[in-house]
Amino acid sequence: MEPAEFYTGIVAEAYGPLRSHSPDPKPCAAFIEEVGGPALELGCGDGDPLLELRRRGLQVDGVDSSADMLERLRRRANEQGIAVTVFHQRMEALNLPRRYRTIFLAGPTFTLLPDDAAALAALRGIRAHLAEDGAALVPLFVPAPSEDIGRTRTATAPDGAELRLSVVHEERDEAARTQTTLLRYERRHGTDRSVAERPWTLHWYSRSGFQSLAKDADLAVTAITDAHGAPAADDATDVTFRLEPST
Repeated sequence: MEPAEFYTGIVAEAYGPLRSHSPDPKPCAAFIEEVGGPALELGCGDGDPLLELRRRGLQVDGVDSSADMLERLRRRANEQGIAVTVFHQRMEALNLPRRYRTIFLAGPTFTLLPDDAAALAALRGIRAHLAEDGAALVPLFVPAPSEDIGRTRTATAPDGAELRLSVVHEERDEAARTQTTLLRYERRHGTDRSVAERPWTLHWYSRSGFQSLAKDADLAVTAITDAHGAPAADDATDVTFRLEPST
């Protein structure tokens, strides 16, 4: 299932209330302030951390493949009185009206791309929209097998409805570097009940494999860091690649 199809309807509604954490805006803000604007957030979703970055006065646009998530972002921006510019496009098919000094993902959304071909297309899109003196940040991780199969998380929607998320099943393919988790979303409000089951697929990369894809997209890997911004250990599975145009 394409991310644009996954994050629709009940899933888009439940995303905010059910998420376990929100991206920290501080590293993104520090990166933008270091490299300069304008900036672009890939996979901006429903607005975290883009709205906070705009609140701080940073020049940041957003792009996401889900129209439903962008609608929620615009609604939140309007409620908070924040002006935003966002585009409804897939990461692997970017066609934006300008270039950016800074391009970043606030979380490992890049792993939602289904395979290496889509990843290469996305990296080429980043290169095409990156200023010659710019830089990009791409967080990546290798997912661990889920420990939540059979478990349910709950939250309450703004209208009082109960939202439920259950992990039904999971399949992992080490050769293809994919993990597909079947998720069940439920919304209960009085006697009304809606249910959607959707497969959530993650595609991960070896460090050398991602470096090769970046090279093919004319991007140079200038740093690989851990969650604290320090040089990542060789065996680290949760890392951030800093990319710059190849010279």
